[in-house]
Amino acid sequence: MTHRSFLAGNNQTIIIKVGGSVTVKGHESDLILADTRDKWGLSIDRRSEAEIGRARAAIGERVLFDLRLKKPTLGASQEVIEVQITGSGDVLVPLTSSLKVYAGKDIEVQGVQGQVDAYSGLNLKLNVHTLGSISAGRAMDIDCQTMTGKDVTFGAGSDLRFHVADLNSVRLRVKDIGGYWEARIGSGEKSVYLKSGGDVTFVTDQKVEALPPNFILGTIEKPVEG
Repeated sequence: MTHRSFLAGNNQTIIIKVGGSVTVKGHESDLILADTRDKWGLSIDRRSEAEIGRARAAIGERVLFDLRLKKPTLGASQEVIEVQITGSGDVLVPLTSSLKVYAGKDIEVQGVQGQVDAYSGLNLKLNVHTLGSISAGRAMDIDCQTMTGKDVTFGAGSDLRFHVADLNSVRLRVKDIGGYWEARIGSGEKSVYLKSGGDVTFVTDQKVEALPPNFILGTIEKPVEG
């Protein structure tokens, strides 16, 4: 196992690229703490935005993703911190960080207050404040306070559970293994399209109105209190 620590400071943009699986948690510290679960390597570097170009992960000869990264909106610093783990690992980041996480296998992120973008080859689980852009090759489980964007699409290869607490005015479109349905909460100011190769579960404490032409509702649950 390899361990690294890095002084990041507050309100940093952190890019995490992992070949295997990764668990990321926010903690009350200015440090990034990273550990690998194997011998394949770990690095942490501070880079300018001009150096951030491509995220790539592969297992054997199979490339799981190969993405050009969008330049982060960085403010005054014009720098990002990049964590690279060849295998699998765990990363602690400052609570106020914004994250872009890429993994060939599973991603789990908890307790981060900044925006989180995440792209997993397999399963994705987020319990964070602000939801950005996400996708998962298999299952997706989302529990966030708010999200960016007014017209967004999220896709998962398998089951998708979706809860954004402050969605009180949204037009919802869902395509899952059971078919297609549309619904509205409030006046429908935002648009969310959920696509899944399995079942979609939409979680809300708001009143959900079925829309034409079929007036069908899929699986809707109340959030778990506490």
